[in-house]
Amino acid sequence: MADAQSVVVSWPQAALFRFPPTNAPVPVAPAPAAFSMMRPFNIAQPLYASALEVTVPLTVATVYAVAVKALNRYNGSRNKQPWAISKTGVFHMFVVAHNVLLAVYSAWTFVGMLATMGRAIVAPTHPDGLAATVDSLCRLHGPPGLGASAYFNETTRAWQSIGQPAQSGMDPSSMGRIWNEGLAYYGWIFYLSKFYEVLDTLIILAKGKSSSTLQTYHHAGAMICMWAGMRYMSAPIWMFVLVNSFIHSLMYTYYTLTAFGVKVPVGVKRALTSMQITQFLVGATYAMAHSFLQYLVPVTTSKTLTVPHTVSPMPIATATPSPAGVLEALKKLLLGSQDVVEAAAPALAPGVKTIVVSEKSRVTQSCIVTTGETFAIWLNVLYLAPLTWLFVSFFVTSYVKRSNAAHKIKGALHHHENNVTLAEKAGWDAARDVEREVYGGQDLVQAMARNTHDANGTPDSQSDLSVASRVQARPRRRA
Repeated sequence: MADAQSVVVSWPQAALFRFPPTNAPVPVAPAPAAFSMMRPFNIAQPLYASALEVTVPLTVATVYAVAVKALNRYNGSRNKQPWAISKTGVFHMFVVAHNVLLAVYSAWTFVGMLATMGRAIVAPTHPDGLAATVDSLCRLHGPPGLGASAYFNETTRAWQSIGQPAQSGMDPSSMGRIWNEGLAYYGWIFYLSKFYEVLDTLIILAKGKSSSTLQTYHHAGAMICMWAGMRYMSAPIWMFVLVNSFIHSLMYTYYTLTAFGVKVPVGVKRALTSMQITQFLVGATYAMAHSFLQYLVPVTTSKTLTVPHTVSPMPIATATPSPAGVLEALKKLLLGSQDVVEAAAPALAPGVKTIVVSEKSRVTQSCIVTTGETFAIWLNVLYLAPLTWLFVSFFVTSYVKRSNAAHKIKGALHHHENNVTLAEKAGWDAARDVEREVYGGQDLVQAMARNTHDANGTPDSQSDLSVASRVQARPRRRA
């Protein structure tokens, strides 16, 4: 088992923080595959690369933002009256079909990505230890195995691997790592789905309501961030695809049920809202970690050495020389002969032999090695920062309000228990408020408010205080 020190934390290289990214590799399209439920069609390389041109997400995001701004103003001029089409059965059927489509698609993406990660990720219990796990998460290309991955060298503009010659391109049929195993396929379609999801905003606008600036920011930012992750083949983008598709499958299923008037338990809604916010916090932290991680790869190198040694004297001829030959040889020996000296020199000179020596060492590999990957990571982090800040601000506001209300009831609850309860309730309030701002779920929030009333019609927050009052008024049990 490899030791725990095979993974280290260090500061990222300053050279990676260059904008715009330089010498980025061409995105590798998934290899053609036989038709199946999980691979209903193939994607041609030209189409794959064209959709990842920077002009595509920028154009769609700009048109979306301008259209929302204009329609918000239009709704305001009509006193936020619902559009006529929103009152028709066709519109209702469209909303239901929209939610069902996104629920089924998101579940399909989640299943595909879950299988992808199962095939590509190395468990920490592997003989190569944690380094092999980090390698399988950081390096998306090349054959499987610690040290066998391929990475793009922006200086030479070629794909490289330890101990292997450089390559001008990657083989999309080489399996064993996240990209070719499925991220290239599911991630690309997921990127395109972000364009379709803007219909959520259109549905809200058709009901005469306004779309918040944060919701516009959320949808437009998701397009651009998914583009960056897929265009530059950045390692952390798999989490966005996997986790977001899972949450969306639940979220749009919930929307479908509410469209049919099905009452969903409050606990389910709370769990869903909490997951929506948690993905922001966990996703940003996970993405940032890639820039600070390095791991050690064991490498065996062979060296050829030359070692001096004495050459054995030339063997004496066994043939019997003639008398003339003997006299001639004695003459040359006594008087000196250049031929004899030159002939004898190689026989008596020391020689060399070659030996091969193997050495084992460990080479440090950075998790992120290109400016493109770095750009995609920190773009996602910056994109999630306002959402995180909003959650924290809502949490603090809610906690303070609930705390002030609770302190009016002296001794109602144990101090520690009271703080825990306040934090839990404040967290729910913050998550609910962020969801209302980001997802435009005003109708759902209002429905939740109705569902969280107690039997006497008391709101949830007031109900908490009522419980505290009853606890305070309850007589103590005698010893």
